[in-house]
Amino acid sequence: MLKGFKEFIMRGNVVDLAVAVVIGAAFGKIVTALVDGLINPLIAAIFGKTDLSKVWSFEINNAVFSIGLILDAALNFLCVAAAIYFLIVMPLNKLAERRARGQEPEPDPLTTEQELLTEIRDLLRTRQV
Repeated sequence: MLKGFKEFIMRGNVVDLAVAVVIGAAFGKIVTALVDGLINPLIAAIFGKTDLSKVWSFEINNAVFSIGLILDAALNFLCVAAAIYFLIVMPLNKLAERRARGQEPEPDPLTTEQELLTEIRDLLRTRQV
């Protein structure tokens, strides 16, 4: 039972997933700092609000609607996705391309005719020796 659990944990995709969660959390903090330190002050300068979540807010029958809150979440998502893509995914893809250049693709499997011709050739070679 423990052996199966160990194999599951040591499988590459589980470790990759754990690494992705940790890196995603770290990038989330970086994006939050970027938004709080740069984007929110720009929004405050342009719209006169403290952050994007308070932009385009309105109230109907004591229900508060905020378009800015949706835009804020979308902006955070795009920042995290861009950071992960440009700092992790793209460099790893380039590295995989470089590694693949050194390897030759495997040849196509032989057809039945080619296999028969190869056998005939090999038999003829052994008869001549």
